[in-house]
Amino acid sequence: MQRAALLDAARSLLSEGGTEALTFPALAERTGLARSSVYEYFRSRAAVVEELCAVDFPLWAAEVEAAMAAADGPEAKIEAYVRQQLALVGDRRHRAVVAISASELDAGAREKIRAAHGGLVAMIADALGGMGHREPRLTAMLLQGVVDAAVRRIELGAAEDPAAITEAAVAMALRGVRG
Repeated sequence: MQRAALLDAARSLLSEGGTEALTFPALAERTGLARSSVYEYFRSRAAVVEELCAVDFPLWAAEVEAAMAAADGPEAKIEAYVRQQLALVGDRRHRAVVAISASELDAGAREKIRAAHGGLVAMIADALGGMGHREPRLTAMLLQGVVDAAVRRIELGAAEDPAAITEAAVAMALRGVRG
């Protein structure tokens, strides 16, 4: 229960203040634990980040996968892939992952994030393969770049409405994958 409370506090801190806000004193204050107790659960900030990724990313990916599974045909799956990721931008789990990806992490934490992200890319590569793309993984990685740019635009509180950013990203993705 304490570990779950610490992870929930970490999500909140990352969501509210980015990586700078994720400190052991702040975690201790949010959970009512002594600062030394936080170290019993996590050896470093990177360890907190790794655990958040291990817990949250599969849930987030499952939501993207479910949206794609409900779509009919490769183009509809691509649209669902883009829309679902952008719909998750307001979710605390997503904000935490975005904040995490912007931070200075050790090589192990970065590799775990890359591996988890690779699962998303693999999902879309299958749909792109179904459309006849000769290099579906490369195309999937470029498509994810469009999604990542839209996420950053929404996260920054850009002048455009998030719905407009989503529509532009979907249109760009679909035109791009059609060639």
